[in-house]
Amino acid sequence: MTFFCLGDLMVDVVARLFGPLAEGSDSPAVISYVGGGSAANTAAWLTRVGVDSVFIGAIGDDAAGQSQLESLHTLGVDVRFRVDRTRPTGTCLVLVAPTGERTMVPDPGANLALQEFDVPTDEFAAGDHLHVSGYALLRDSRDSAVHALSAAVRAGMTVSVGAASAAPLELLGANSFLKLLPDDALLFANEKEAAVLTGIEGGAADLAAALAGDGRQVVVTAGSGEAAWSDGAEATAMAAEPLDRPELDTTGAGDAFAAGFLAARAREAGPAVCLRDGHALAAAACRMTGGRPEA
Repeated sequence: MTFFCLGDLMVDVVARLFGPLAEGSDSPAVISYVGGGSAANTAAWLTRVGVDSVFIGAIGDDAAGQSQLESLHTLGVDVRFRVDRTRPTGTCLVLVAPTGERTMVPDPGANLALQEFDVPTDEFAAGDHLHVSGYALLRDSRDSAVHALSAAVRAGMTVSVGAASAAPLELLGANSFLKLLPDDALLFANEKEAAVLTGIEGGAADLAAALAGDGRQVVVTAGSGEAAWSDGAEATAMAAEPLDRPELDTTGAGDAFAAGFLAARAREAGPAVCLRDGHALAAAACRMTGGRPEA
C-alpha cells in the first residue's frame, strides 16, 4: 500500500524560547533550521514506521528546496514536485514556548504554485491512500488539492485530510472547508480546529462526535491529553502517555499522529490501536526539534 501526501513543504526556523516572548525587546532562544511542512512531515513519519510514502508538492528554484528534497529522499520518501521559478521555497518561523506550545508565522512561498497537472493521478490505484494537508485547501493550491481528492476517490483509494490550523480555517469558514471534503474522508483536527469547524466547545470525544457522520470519520487530538475517533455511530477515546522530558517541541506532533494512525489503519487495526500508534509517533515528534524524524 502506498500513501500519497499532498501539500506543504517548508523550511522551519525553530526558535526555542527560554521564557515568555518579550514584545519590543529581546527574547533569548536556541534557533534551528529544520525540514517542515505538514504534508512532508506526515510522509516522513510514514516511512519511519515502514510504510511507502510519496510526497506531492512544490519548491522554489533555490538551495533550500534542493536541500529539502534531499532530506526527504534520505528519510525514504518518494517525491513528486513542481519547481516554481518565481517564488522561494516556503519558510515558517516557529516560536516554541518553554511549555512546548508552538506559534507559527508561515510564508508559503512556492507551495502556492501547485497546479492540478502536478498531481500524479496516473499513479493513483485502488488500495492506496491519499492524505491532504489542510493548508493545501486553505491557499491558492486549493484546486490541485480538490482535484487530487476527487481523482483518488474515483480510483478507489481511501482519503484523509488534516484540518491544518484554526486561524486560516476561521477565515475560510467551517462550511466552506467541509464542503471541500469527500463524503467518506477521514478528518484529523485538534481541539481548536474542531471547535472552529463545529462552532462548539468541548473535549476531543464531544468534538469528534459532532463532526463525524454521513460517511465521514473524524479524529480529534488534544495535545498531551485525550485523542478521540468517531464515525458518528461509534466512538473511541484514548489518553496520551505522559512525556518524560520537560523540554518539548510540539511542532509536527499532529502530522506524526496522523502518520501513526494511518499506518495502523492500513493494517486493519481497530480505532483503539490506531489512536495508540498515533500517540506514540506524536510523542516521538515532541522529543525532537522540528516536525520530522531524524535521518
